[in-house]
Amino acid sequence: MRPDLARIMRVKATQIRRQHLVSQVLLKQFTTAGPEGSGLQLRPVDVQNPERRNKLASTRTCGWADTFVAFDSASAEKLWDSVERGAHAAIEAVHAGTPFADPLHVEALRDLIVLHYVRSHRYRDVYTNAFETVRVKVRREVVGRFPDPLRREALRQTGLHLASEGALNAFAGRLVEQSEVTQGFGTGALFRTSIESMFNRVRATASNWRLEVLTPENGQFLIGDNPAVTVRTDTRPWSYNMAIGDAHSIVLPITPRHLLALGRNNIVSTIPRALMDQINIVQIRAADCYVYMHPRSTRLEMFAREAAKRWRADRVSPYRAAASESRNRRS
Repeated sequence: MRPDLARIMRVKATQIRRQHLVSQVLLKQFTTAGPEGSGLQLRPVDVQNPERRNKLASTRTCGWADTFVAFDSASAEKLWDSVERGAHAAIEAVHAGTPFADPLHVEALRDLIVLHYVRSHRYRDVYTNAFETVRVKVRREVVGRFPDPLRREALRQTGLHLASEGALNAFAGRLVEQSEVTQGFGTGALFRTSIESMFNRVRATASNWRLEVLTPENGQFLIGDNPAVTVRTDTRPWSYNMAIGDAHSIVLPITPRHLLALGRNNIVSTIPRALMDQINIVQIRAADCYVYMHPRSTRLEMFAREAAKRWRADRVSPYRAAASESRNRRS
């Protein structure tokens, strides 16, 4: 067993069910005071059901997932908290126009990008898909490369002589399911150690980038529930969600008027409305379910709904469906 996985397995599995993937410090930047002392509220838009009208919501009810880290989530929350503690002062420096005056603020803002890139629906999906791919590959390789030892092990464990390929495949699958790694996948211990390891790796990679703080000439940014997104800017619309090594940047909205982007230089810059719209479209398309905005952003709400409708229509168009079916037949 890997040392880091063994360490996680030894820890008492304290569980926190509702885990925020979008930091409260970010969501609060998109709020206004609600009526009659109802607290700070923002406006959610359901990108899966853009016709649906959502009520204003508190930040506590937004940007969370149920049992995102299923094993020892308390220690994971402590790790995230250690990053988020420095974000308050750093965002205040952004508001003041002095994000680069203190190196600790730069580090905190860059870590905020890394945190939201890793602590995300997208990363969990990538992790799950990768594990399932490896599980199938291991079973296939065991059968292909070690059929005779596999038959002997089956005879030892079950007393049966496995003659058919189907029976051998089934027994190989049983061995894979019994492995420590697969058991760790099932309990969530493997994901717990994987996400911490990935956070540290991405943090090290991001330390080689500089930080751009971008403000739109007019209009506002929105923020999605997968807010830190890798992008390439050499296509229209921008491509997104590629591996970091293939990306031109990782972008993260932090207020309605400020966006962080990893780049070549530390700069504060103003961007045209068309570029702001492109960034908002990326947030909408990369979202798992929701994007969030300031409650008074009625024009932005209409923009988000229309962009989500077009995106959904494009994804289910007859041409795309036919092309997908053709690819499936070829694969």
